[in-house]
Amino acid sequence: MIIFRYLTREILLTMSAVAGVLLLVIMGSRFIRYFANAAEGELPASILGTLMLFHLPGFLELILPLAFFLGILLAYGQLYLNSEITVLVACGTSPNRLLQVSLVPATVVAILVGMCSLWLTPAGALHNEILIEEQRSQLDFSALVPGRFQDFGGGRTAYTESLSNDKQEMRQVFISERQSRGDGTPESVVTRAGSGYQTVDEATGSRFLVLADGERYSVDPGRAEAERLAFGTYAVRLSRAAESPELDSPEYATTLALFTDDGLPARAQLQWRLGLPLMVFILTLLAMPLSRVNPRQGRFAKLLPAIFLYVAYLSLLLAALDAIGRGSWPVAMGMWPIHGGFLAIGLVMMVRAQQKGMSG
Repeated sequence: MIIFRYLTREILLTMSAVAGVLLLVIMGSRFIRYFANAAEGELPASILGTLMLFHLPGFLELILPLAFFLGILLAYGQLYLNSEITVLVACGTSPNRLLQVSLVPATVVAILVGMCSLWLTPAGALHNEILIEEQRSQLDFSALVPGRFQDFGGGRTAYTESLSNDKQEMRQVFISERQSRGDGTPESVVTRAGSGYQTVDEATGSRFLVLADGERYSVDPGRAEAERLAFGTYAVRLSRAAESPELDSPEYATTLALFTDDGLPARAQLQWRLGLPLMVFILTLLAMPLSRVNPRQGRFAKLLPAIFLYVAYLSLLLAALDAIGRGSWPVAMGMWPIHGGFLAIGLVMMVRAQQKGMSG
């Protein structure tokens, strides 16, 4: 038990450090992307924290297997470097026993990865997609930046000098639109108003921007004439009734729903989710012989080959996911030959390591 606790602590501490660094890098990259969208007015800054939180399971399901793989490599590499493994083998602890010890934390990690891949990741992806689609379907005042021209699509550009404290009313509004007349002639419409607020027509579900105390100018390209309309109140339709976003993708489906779906994309997604926990055990088997290093080489000697091996494994799984979804790879075979191939590689490496005298 002392050896078990010692080895498990070394593996998990190293894994936690690696996972923390990888998570910081990946989440930082995604946050920068969302922050740029918020700066452009595409997303309100208030939802960035929620988006990142619900992306976390999707990051963890890929980070944890790699972090555990590298955790074994670095932890056992340090033990080899300090000749601790040599002492353990001399005292009767064989590498086969070390593998059994390593499978215990591997089981814990596999359970966490399984929770993410089978439940948390699809639920989080669905939540974020709905949230983003809701923001795209409306002009949310919380996304407006006062004093800045912002493009909201459809040839519409908006500007407001300031917002009220509750962000429900705009002051000194400018809107430029590209429209077409009934005969197809293009025209530019510029609207200026002293204030404006957003409302939804309960009957139609359309969203309107109600402007007050302003003028509306219609200009045809190539003409020196323009139409001017002064108004006390004027409503500009921002969008029609919100349409439900396309959420039929297997990426957002629950795992239980995938079991009952015979479509190729659903079959591919199901095999991907089931394969991630299995991947943890296969990587554990691969890491054991790779962790053996010569004291002259250093603990990082086999780190680069190990990363290439992981990248090859993950890339083949992603390629199979795409191929199965498109129907260019038999769904009956699926991703299992890839898992079986790397399992065979791990077994061969273990046997060769034992033939070199690693086993007790």
